[in-house]
Amino acid sequence: MSAAEDTAGGEIEPWGEVTPDAARRLLVAAVEAFAERGYHATTTRDIAGRAGMSPAALYIHYKTKEELLHRISRIGHEKAVEILRTAARGEGSATERLADAVSSFVRWHAGGRTTARVVQYELDSLGPDARAEILALRRQVDAEVRGIIEDGVTTGEFDVPDVPGTTLAVLSLCVDVARWFNVDGPRTPDEVGALYADLVLRMVGAK
Repeated sequence: MSAAEDTAGGEIEPWGEVTPDAARRLLVAAVEAFAERGYHATTTRDIAGRAGMSPAALYIHYKTKEELLHRISRIGHEKAVEILRTAARGEGSATERLADAVSSFVRWHAGGRTTARVVQYELDSLGPDARAEILALRRQVDAEVRGIIEDGVTTGEFDVPDVPGTTLAVLSLCVDVARWFNVDGPRTPDEVGALYADLVLRMVGAK
């Protein structure tokens, strides 16, 4: 199964690993509140209210609002690494693996756009230790894509004079989908993923 096949269309809520149910409900409520209002404008009362719980109940599962954001960000970035690593280590040429990586990553940002907006755009709201952990995961994301591009350059499939800069451009394209994607728009997550895969292959001069 390709990485693209392993991600679903629609709004994805990858919180199956969060237990118990009350902790998961609070996490989902926090994602919605942070995406709608921003981290700093959201209060713990806002989050608890969305989850149908009292503010006191929130502190049973999360000591602070930042702990909620940290967990959301960590789970989201770990999923991003998993998606790209699956594509990078799959069978096929560098061209096929890069297309799979881009289409899968774009599908995740479109299908899970609410979560992805929080994961990708609230990094500066984290404290130094939590931020350092997430930056390490981001470096892994970068390394997976850069590795595929380097493979393509080595095999002669890609014409890329600046691999680090091109890697940054590819990831920026994918991440930005979370900002503008609209489920009522003209394209599905699958269609946007296919379009971006084609654009990226053109960018790297795939033969």
